[in-house]
Amino acid sequence: MGLNEDVGRRLRALRHGMDVSLSELARRSGVGKGTLSELESGRRNPTLETLYALTTALGRPLSAVLGDPAPPGVAAGKEPGVSGGAVTAVLLERYEDGEAVTDVFRVTIRAGAVQESRAHVPGTSESLMVLAGTAVVGRPDDLATVGPGASARWRADVPHVYSAPDGDVQGVLFVRCPVAAERRDGQGGG
Repeated sequence: MGLNEDVGRRLRALRHGMDVSLSELARRSGVGKGTLSELESGRRNPTLETLYALTTALGRPLSAVLGDPAPPGVAAGKEPGVSGGAVTAVLLERYEDGEAVTDVFRVTIRAGAVQESRAHVPGTSESLMVLAGTAVVGRPDDLATVGPGASARWRADVPHVYSAPDGDVQGVLFVRCPVAAERRDGQGGG
């Protein structure tokens, strides 16, 4: 099964499991109903921004619709990933405890590109460890410039930015998304 079909199947199952209609998810996420239908059927290539809009509207982390983490030893650039306006992300690990889901991504921020990410689920935070290049990341009013071996952390439940002004950036991104209270209490769907 290809990435499009796998993501579509997971998205549809998540939406159905939460008893949310296609129209309601389109309204909550700001993603067109036709686009959503094509994503769920595997006929449309999902972008990072669209998937974040949908998973945020459902109150779930991005990994809820992505496939299993990339297997160890897969060469960089050869793993299946999802791309956005500036960032390509490959899920490496998903860790869940009673408080939060932490997704670990291998990311590339493309040279000269800027990605303005919408707010994620309330309480979500992100941190980026830069492996190569120089990234400018964080909230628009509190940007951090981060070089090789350094890291930055910011709230991701508000709009935030990724950019690589001087060349491609390679890094590891940690996204920590709180588990909704109703799921912790065993009352919510999954």
